[in-house]
Amino acid sequence: MSIKTTLEKLPFYNSAVLPYHYAQSVAAGTKNHWPGKKLRVIGVTGTNGKTTTCFMIWHLLNSAGFKTGLMTTVAWGVKDLEPELGHMTTVDSITLNRRIKKIADSGAEFLVLEVTSHALAEYRTLGIPFEIAVFTNLTHEHLDYHKTFARYRDAKGKLFKKATFSILNADDPSTKYYQNLSREYITYGIKNGENRASDVKLGVSGVKYSYGDMKIETSIPGEFNVYNSLAAVLVGKKLGLTDKQIETGIKTLKSVEGRMNIIDEGQPFTVIVDYAHTPDAIEKVFDSIKSHQGKVISVHGGAGRRDSSTRPIRGAILAKYSDIVIITEDDSRDESPESIAAGFIKGAEKEGKVLGKTLIKDLNRESAIKTAFNLAKKGDIVLILGKGHEKTILRADGPHDFEDIKIAKKLLRTLK
Repeated sequence: MSIKTTLEKLPFYNSAVLPYHYAQSVAAGTKNHWPGKKLRVIGVTGTNGKTTTCFMIWHLLNSAGFKTGLMTTVAWGVKDLEPELGHMTTVDSITLNRRIKKIADSGAEFLVLEVTSHALAEYRTLGIPFEIAVFTNLTHEHLDYHKTFARYRDAKGKLFKKATFSILNADDPSTKYYQNLSREYITYGIKNGENRASDVKLGVSGVKYSYGDMKIETSIPGEFNVYNSLAAVLVGKKLGLTDKQIETGIKTLKSVEGRMNIIDEGQPFTVIVDYAHTPDAIEKVFDSIKSHQGKVISVHGGAGRRDSSTRPIRGAILAKYSDIVIITEDDSRDESPESIAAGFIKGAEKEGKVLGKTLIKDLNRESAIKTAFNLAKKGDIVLILGKGHEKTILRADGPHDFEDIKIAKKLLRTLK
């Protein structure tokens, strides 16, 4: 175990290093001549939906003819995106400023930036002038770092204090708090808000709904993508895009890597890979497939050195909505995969799953996915949750190449 890893476990560590983070951000901004000031920056924050919303806004603006940069959990760049290999959403301030400078130097007018609570707490976005801030939702996450939900909420609030204009999800209770921090704002939602989606139709290949005179259609399924796309629509409206440009921009984004990706290699059952790793995100994935008639087989695991209190909760959600649950590894880091799995198993057993029958423990992720495929019959659905787009898995001895999508495709081909 490294000295840094040991120090990070001290209860006062995060607060003690804040001056260092601030100094690092000042140095990085100064060295790169505060590149964010050369761009019109749109920041997106929330627990879930940030990446997809960012991609929708980025694609919307580029398809309308505005050169736009993107920095998210999945990728960064302008048109030819580079994969984000690190397991970090908003990268460290040195990397962040260097990449923003590259995007600005390319001649981009806009930057769509995925913003995390960690980044805001650690001053990584220091000196970036946010023209628009978007709030997706707020649920239980990162309490290993923030300790309380209120501190997690407050960290994200820094974005809305900074931004000139905010777009807030009125169906989320935290929006009332962010309204009080925002200089100017509008709200959106399905049940609440001044800008509402109506006539919502959910399908396995996307969602459709009306917003005013516009007919919005996405190529990505799930009710949560009504919210994600409506937030993007309102960004487009705020920036003066036409209804036609907005409709076309939303519809022509075909997918976001690791977000509700359907893997089809000709198998007789459905396979979906998704990044969902919080209780709320996992529940929303299940909600998006609730009309499915076959059995549901879920593969999921938890990351080490992350909020352990959600493990039994996630295990219970998996058990409640799945016929078979397979608990496997995720980024265990220096924590025992067995102890991580135990939390999930505890929650799943409380929901009635029986270990060795409807609940399986397989701490090799590839083997676990293979087991799921071998159990699946015609008409069933296999959900591979938690890692999505990620290119590596972090074990005690370091990172190993591993991509859920690639592994799933390889294994499915062997079934033929």
